[in-house]
Amino acid sequence: MVPLLAVLLLVLLLFGAGFALKALWWVALIVLAVWLLGFVIRPTAGGGGRRSGRWYRW
Repeated sequence: MVPLLAVLLLVLLLFGAGFALKALWWVALIVLAVWLLGFVIRPTAGGGGRRSGRWYRW
């Protein structure tokens, strides 16, 4: 009974880790798309240098 529970626990942990990694890949792709859109879509107003056209602070 104990080995069966250990195997089931291992399968549950591996499934959870796989799902978490897949979700993290989707989050990373969304963040990358937003970051790239930040370079394409810049506000036209603002009279500063190059840095004032960015919508993020860094």
